[in-house]
Amino acid sequence: MATKLNIVFLVVIAVTALLQCSVAQTTFQVGDALGWTIPSSVSTYSTWAANKNFIVGDILVFNFTTSQHTVAKVSKADYDACNPNNPISIQTNGPATVTLNETGAQYYICTVSTHCSFGQKLAINVSAATSSAPPPSTSPAATPTPAPALAPAPTPSRGPATYIVGDTLGWSVFSNASVAYQNWASNKTFFVGDILVFNFANRTHNVAEVTKQNYNSCNTTNPLSLNANPPVRVTLTKAGEHFFTCTVSGHCSAGQKLAINVTGSTTATPPSSATPPSSTTAPPSPSTTATPPSTTTNPSVPSPTGGVTPPPPPPPPTSSAASLRVTGLCATFLSIVLVFLN
Repeated sequence: MATKLNIVFLVVIAVTALLQCSVAQTTFQVGDALGWTIPSSVSTYSTWAANKNFIVGDILVFNFTTSQHTVAKVSKADYDACNPNNPISIQTNGPATVTLNETGAQYYICTVSTHCSFGQKLAINVSAATSSAPPPSTSPAATPTPAPALAPAPTPSRGPATYIVGDTLGWSVFSNASVAYQNWASNKTFFVGDILVFNFANRTHNVAEVTKQNYNSCNTTNPLSLNANPPVRVTLTKAGEHFFTCTVSGHCSAGQKLAINVTGSTTATPPSSATPPSSTTAPPSPSTTATPPSTTTNPSVPSPTGGVTPPPPPPPPTSSAASLRVTGLCATFLSIVLVFLN
């Protein structure tokens, strides 16, 4: 019996250690589909990083063509000044992978020519890894009482996403443009609050939002809105279908048009409170109401020439994977205990 108790004690220690170390690693594609390149706006990469939570152990992947760009980790002073002469580390072969192995502000630039001054620079803030397991309770055991039924936790919302229309193709006229824009939008889910960015050279194109009828017929005489100053940023403010074209002669019929479908807001709706079952020996416990997630405010965008402070990390999101991992470990632990006590 003593041997079985010793084994159970060792299993408890092992499970506790696993719970303390159960932190998921995340891989981030810098710039997403845009990759690591000279962006159309100096705020592109700061906007990309603004709603992300970086922790020690995460991985950054910089996608670029070898010999066209580099990835250099630099000091804050060299980041602000776009000084490529004293890099902390540098990678010249794409794609480049960087594992975040320390906390605090970290700065990356491209050392090729004037790429940094055009916005090819990234500042992030890295937080320490946190355990997904709750601390053990030191409270004495109490007499069991009827527990209230808990309402399910609300699904955490994601922040507004920014989409570069056409990715590296931008907003233009080219072969099979209509198919290209249709394919670009087909695998994306657009929500109210998301932002579309149309990149094009000044005085070459424009962006008009039109009705479905005018979209189908390429009638650009009565647009709902029109913007000709690039890059054009369109915030999606309502759900439903949205249609965009270029009103420059012949461009819409040549395929420079985009149709998307926008769903409702990503903010989770808190569930209603659950009522516990009645008891004949004790009054019913009060209901438990789930608290809706708080809204995270995006930090300010760094300037390519002035002092830049990387965005503070938002609160870590609730991880369903971590919860499943904890549940599985606890079930394994109970199974082992039952085997040794039988």
